[in-house]
Amino acid sequence: AGARKVIISAPASGADATIVYGVNHDTLRQSHQIISSASCTTNCLAPVAQVLHRELGIENGLMTTIHAYTNDQNLIDVYHTDPYRARSATQSMIPSKTGAAEAVGLVLPELAGKLTGMAVRVPVINVSLVDLTVTLKRETTVDEVNALLKEASQHSKVLGYNALPLVSHDFNHNPLSSIFAPNPPHKK
Repeated sequence: AGARKVIISAPASGADATIVYGVNHDTLRQSHQIISSASCTTNCLAPVAQVLHRELGIENGLMTTIHAYTNDQNLIDVYHTDPYRARSATQSMIPSKTGAAEAVGLVLPELAGKLTGMAVRVPVINVSLVDLTVTLKRETTVDEVNALLKEASQHSKVLGYNALPLVSHDFNHNPLSSIFAPNPPHKK
């Protein structure tokens, strides 16, 4: 009786493995009984962090996610013991905690303890943004970073590259986990 295997489509403490497809799915083993697929934010961050760390070496970093509101937030202002959680998700930008950056260390153990993060929930129903600032082990240029991620996106099923002037709504229903926008996005 009972399930032999459990796949959790969210972060989970106590999972045998945290798997982000396209990043560490090759580490999945038959012996894993409880498998977490991490958060949507970790699925966005991990492919980019993997490329940057492999090619340039990440010493440390800070991730900020500008995140669509989720179903555990209130749609109108109500009482809550946490004043931030009491506010309307459809009318406010709400500072929030996230473990997504730290969870990258579960997916890419070589980055454990090197990334931290914070979140701001915003009133959009889908599509979020990750801003990643890292200290690298070697000198680089914006053009090199852009080229590395563009090249990686051409060989990935989860990482995309977009230099067009698109906004979050344009990515609704896009199947990719992460779409890198070069900096500056509209370079002339």
